[in-house]
Amino acid sequence: MNPSVENLRGAGRLSTDAIIGVVDLVEAMHRTLSPAQILLGRAGEQRTHGITSIVYKSIRGISRLSGVALDTVLGTASALLGTIHDQPATRSPRHEAVRSALNGVLGDHLADTANPLAIDMRLHLHARTTATSSASSGDKLVVFVHGLCLNDLHWQARDCDYGAALARDCGYTPLYLHYNSGRHISSNGRQFAEQLESLMQARHAPLKELVLIGHSMGGLVIRSACHYGAIAGHTWRQQACKAFFLGTPHHGAPLERSGAWIEALLDRNPLLAPFARLGKIRSAGITDLRHGNLVDADWQDRDRAVRSDTRMRMPLPEGVVCHAIAATTGTRTGSLADRLFGDGLVPLASALGEHADARRALHFAPTRRWIGHRMNHMDLLGHVAVYEQIKHWLSESRQRR
Repeated sequence: MNPSVENLRGAGRLSTDAIIGVVDLVEAMHRTLSPAQILLGRAGEQRTHGITSIVYKSIRGISRLSGVALDTVLGTASALLGTIHDQPATRSPRHEAVRSALNGVLGDHLADTANPLAIDMRLHLHARTTATSSASSGDKLVVFVHGLCLNDLHWQARDCDYGAALARDCGYTPLYLHYNSGRHISSNGRQFAEQLESLMQARHAPLKELVLIGHSMGGLVIRSACHYGAIAGHTWRQQACKAFFLGTPHHGAPLERSGAWIEALLDRNPLLAPFARLGKIRSAGITDLRHGNLVDADWQDRDRAVRSDTRMRMPLPEGVVCHAIAATTGTRTGSLADRLFGDGLVPLASALGEHADARRALHFAPTRRWIGHRMNHMDLLGHVAVYEQIKHWLSESRQRR
């Protein structure tokens, strides 16, 4: 299908959903601000009645009909214009950045409604072409997994391209995962594990080394994939010998916890309760970052408004040599900026796997922890000092063998 038409079709669906959502919000406010509701102090979650109710139902009906009509017309046009060629070589970085951000915020909704804007998970070779047999024949693979609202092209948008550098200096074949970061981390982790297994089955030569590098949420997706790969008995789990976590919120991110707190505060106020809906639209991937959910049991059958940490205790993946790379905007570890802000998004303690509850702490070996100073969260995607540390650890392990 034609990319521009499919994008318009996806935006049309999303607009219809947004209009209906706003109508629901306005109706809830209408109900909330009625004299009876204010006097009774009830939250305004009920529908209106009488003529007012008919008006709101009519608006919803017209919006849905308009959305269906637009989607039908654009779907027909897409079919006539041919098949979309979603190849990385033809992708616009600007377009992909917008689409990735949209998927990060509303990705679960896009996937559930089969919206064309939803990103399908796939592996790319050198971030410019889809993974091919050349990736299946290399004996040393390194797979990069991006974070929330980002995409595989972001690994090449900074000062240092880790994949190209590792190919040049160490002979690794780089692969880049592109995925919908708004889905649950466990859903992406399971699918990533399956894709790695499919890649292993397609190989024509033995694999000497498999290295996984994740930035931010990407590190959680890697840990989740290792968990589900082990359960499924995947062959790649015996070959995944190293993992690097760059600014990964192993125990969650404060900004998501703050968002959950504000949502709960609004929900308790009868006059402001309808606005809590705005907080609820954020994706499953974002809410998983509250504490660092990794498996289905961390979120299934649980109210997303629950703010306590009820995760399963999940140690670092067995049989994988794990490395933690954290960053701080401060000039030294232990400074005020270090303690308060970390890299601006993820605190040092979370990135290093530290936790007040010893049972939840991740035990990275002291020699496999590194902190970059005067760096922010996005610097970790392509900083020369970070690359030098990764290369040092990889060279060190080869020398030991």
